[in-house]
Amino acid sequence: MTASVSVAIDVVSDVVCPWCFIGLKRLEKAIAAAGAVEVHVSWRPFQLDPGIPEQGLNRRDYMLGKFGSEDRIREIHARIEPLGAAEGIAFDFDAITVSPNTLDAHRLIRWAAANGEEVQGRLVRLLFSLYFEQGRNIGDHAVLIAAAREAGMDSAVVETLLPSDADTDAVRNEIATASRMGVTGVPCFLLERRYAVMGAQDTDTLADAIRQVAAAKARGELDGAQ
Repeated sequence: MTASVSVAIDVVSDVVCPWCFIGLKRLEKAIAAAGAVEVHVSWRPFQLDPGIPEQGLNRRDYMLGKFGSEDRIREIHARIEPLGAAEGIAFDFDAITVSPNTLDAHRLIRWAAANGEEVQGRLVRLLFSLYFEQGRNIGDHAVLIAAAREAGMDSAVVETLLPSDADTDAVRNEIATASRMGVTGVPCFLLERRYAVMGAQDTDTLADAIRQVAAAKARGELDGAQ
């Protein structure tokens, strides 16, 4: 019944959110497990901390200010690392020296969509890896331009756009729209822009949600839904 049905998933996330990286990996597995359902994924912006300055902040100082102690930070990382490892993520929190403002990264992700779903997905995966596995500063324009090139984008165009204000308001408006929709944390998976799955749910939960929405769509229950 769902063989010819497609499901659109908008993933609201921030590329400095470790749970979003885990969520990405679980979503990929869920799509593979969902059977014949054709899934189309789009990435939408969210900023965990839009107040970080454009040049970023010292990561250690930022984390201490947020969580209060080295012990607390180590405890958080120790909880996340094995969950990441189970999904094939080699978190290297010690390698991260800068907590970046992610507005420019989200602008880049938005531009990647013009190159197609595959390119946008490749860029998002690359940005997560650069930050969490390689400790790169994904607020640095040189890092973003190189990532765009590797993902298959026209890096010359990106190099021209990044210093401008292009799509800055559009990204901020998308974030505000997500907040009005009730998105207060990420990742958030919006299926057919009607059903929300909050948090880095396990693969089975995501796959089941995809199958249920596909079945409802096949029955015509989502016709006219916005």
